[in-house]
Amino acid sequence: MHARNYRHVKNRAYTRKKYARGFPPPKIVKFTMGDTKTQFDIEGQLIATERVQIRHSALEAARVATNRVLMDKLINDYYMNVHPYPHIILRENKMIFGAHADRLQQGMRRSFGTAIGTAAKVEVGQPIITVRVKAAAAETAKESLKRGSAKLPIHCKIVISKIQAPSMTQKAETETETT
Repeated sequence: MHARNYRHVKNRAYTRKKYARGFPPPKIVKFTMGDTKTQFDIEGQLIATERVQIRHSALEAARVATNRVLMDKLINDYYMNVHPYPHIILRENKMIFGAHADRLQQGMRRSFGTAIGTAAKVEVGQPIITVRVKAAAAETAKESLKRGSAKLPIHCKIVISKIQAPSMTQKAETETETT
């Protein structure tokens, strides 16, 4: 089984878990890592350049590669978020090859396929991974996103931008709304 068979988006997403018996759970379980409460200056995003399905194992590999660079260099002074959730069920009609295989299988008769994994559908321009860091660590964020993009089946672009701090009037308005 090759991942390229499931990369392109052909039909509607199959997400009916009610009918699919025993599909494997997604390998990626943590979508948010790092310090969630600190205000950061720089935001880096890994943006998809084509419409594709990304398998759960590729998302997990990208998350691990990105997180490893950030943890090694910044310890816990970052925030990372993986956006797409793999909810599409991938199926495969397994065929047996070799001597006397024709007695064991029915070919394509009543073929539905067994669930082999899950995937996330990604559109053009959709962020896949977002990293927030302090201003001094902008190059580290860029390097970590580059390492993560190497694990994905598509070419991605890295966008680094400054985070706009809320102005004093916006802070005052939010404080009065909460009280």
